[in-house]
Formats: sequence, structure tokens, C-alpha cells
Amino acid sequence: MLEIDVENLDTHTVLRPSGEIDAYTVAQFRERIGDLALEPRLLIDLGSVPFMDSAGLGALIGGIRRIRDSDGEVVVACGEGALARLLHTTGFDRIVPVAETPEEALAALLSDESPEAL
Repeated sequence: MLEIDVENLDTHTVLRPSGEIDAYTVAQFRERIGDLALEPRLLIDLGSVPFMDSAGLGALIGGIRRIRDSDGEVVVACGEGALARLLHTTGFDRIVPVAETPEEALAALLSDESPEAL
């Protein structure tokens, strides 16, 4: 089961999924991240996502593309562990800032140090 919280703050929006993002839950995740395509600054907190398969990674990348196509900025916080290794191994962390904590991700987001294009 996947739960997704969205928090709209003054300076940014936080997308906080909780649960596995896989073939069974990816449509829900894709729809929710798509709803945020016009957000100027989005922090995606994956700290409560223990597992993401290739479908989830594809939905994440697709959502980030849509946000960037609208001139939005995106950063990801994911902690340590298997998901962080996945993002590093796939090269995801070279195209989107990935931080261990939401606080570090927010600092990167508000400093506008995000890469230009995905």
C-alpha cells in the first residue's frame, strides 16, 4: 500500500510517498507527481519508501521532466540504503540533486543549484 502526502509551504511543495513504489502502486504515484507539474519548487521526500522498482523510477523521472518543462526546480531526499544506492547506480543523482535528509534537500532547492535539464 502506498500513501502520498503533499504539503504546500510558502517557499516550496513537499511530496512525501510512504510505502513501496512498484508495478502495483506506480499509477497512483505517477498521477500524484503529475498533479504537481506546475509547482515552481518541489522537494520529493523518499525517506519512507523502502523499495522502488524500475516502473517507479520511470514515473519519478517522467514527473521530474514535466516539472522541469514548466521551469520548476526539483530535489530528492532519500536517506541511505537500497533506494539511495539505486539512485546512485542509475546515475539519477547526476541529473537531480539527491540529499540524505529533507533539510539538506531543501537547502539545495532554495539555493537554486539544481541541474538544468533531465
